[in-house]
Amino acid sequence: MLWFLVWTLLILGTLVGAFVLGRSVFRSGTALIGEAGRAGERFGALADRVSELEERAAEHPVRPVDLADRQAARNGWDEAGAVRAARRLRRRLRYQLTFARWRSFSR
Repeated sequence: MLWFLVWTLLILGTLVGAFVLGRSVFRSGTALIGEAGRAGERFGALADRVSELEERAAEHPVRPVDLADRQAARNGWDEAGAVRAARRLRRRLRYQLTFARWRSFSR
């Protein structure tokens, strides 16, 4: 009689453990399928964005550099330097305004 009770408990415990494990695997699988769907959507959006950026890049092609025409290259370099200097000035002014505002809070 005692062996019957031991084996019954072992079989019931195994069945309960198998149920809990199966439920966990099922839930993990459904979560994995959901994440794969979201990843697919994001990949599709990324592919759309890449094609959009490729189209925009085709509209504004990069000029090839003609090393024989040094003056044109120098003018392009100076033009890019002026753009960088303007950006640097805007950034410096923005920092100065921010620091002045911070100083007004600390006094």
